[in-house]
Amino acid sequence: MRLDAHQHFWHYDPAEFGWIDDSMSTIQRDFLPSDLKPILKESGIDGCVAVQAPQTLKETEWLLELADQNDFIKGVVGWVDLRSPSVWKQLHGFIKNKKFKGVRHIVQAEPDSDFLLRPDFSNGIAELSKHNLAYDILIFPQHLPCAIQFVDHFARQCFVIDHLGKPHYTEKGIEPWASQMKEIGKRPNVYCKLSGMTTEADWKKWKPADFQPYIDTVLEAFGPKRIMYGSDWPVCLVAGTYAQTLDLVLKAIKKLSADEQAQILGDTCAAFYRI
Repeated sequence: MRLDAHQHFWHYDPAEFGWIDDSMSTIQRDFLPSDLKPILKESGIDGCVAVQAPQTLKETEWLLELADQNDFIKGVVGWVDLRSPSVWKQLHGFIKNKKFKGVRHIVQAEPDSDFLLRPDFSNGIAELSKHNLAYDILIFPQHLPCAIQFVDHFARQCFVIDHLGKPHYTEKGIEPWASQMKEIGKRPNVYCKLSGMTTEADWKKWKPADFQPYIDTVLEAFGPKRIMYGSDWPVCLVAGTYAQTLDLVLKAIKKLSADEQAQILGDTCAAFYRI
């Protein structure tokens, strides 16, 4: 299968989606499975993983309902309050559904730069390990040193870094991001998504070549068996079409063998999220 390892659905609410400002008017509307299904078919993608946007239990419940209703949604990365003493109760409410594959917290928005190292948050991560659930790491580059310490506390937990850790594409030079990604990539339980690139660049002027040094760094750090393609649809639409987003990755990995390309385009995702 070819799989999109990272996309979102939502009923647009300006209050709930305050991060979608007027510069992102393209995505100030609802995005549902009926919108994505024909796009995936046209692009030759067999299925997807729906990832949380709002941090609510209701959102996780809704995504699982959508997955139950739509076979092409192969998995859900939801949200639970990993800091809560009753996180195990929240998880038990979802693990009965086989499409519940993992959890994400929007760490990039937390004011505490060491949020990942909080003891209460670590307790929640330990609960994920008990249930073979993945954790998606959503951070900015300045959080990478903390993330390295974080993953070292959980050698048996599967992690994936969303959006390459959001490097600063519009600035010259890729250090210290590159060295830090190579360092965290030494951990065999840490994976990386080729996703969310164009939205972190100049939306109107980006070129595929802009991202090649970053993609090459990730290929060196993780290898195809720990890299997966993700569109970040519909957020990607602020900078281009779904086809352009996919084509960026296809061109960047065309130098790899057919087997290695297959890993990035679906096999890694299927293994990581147990699809």
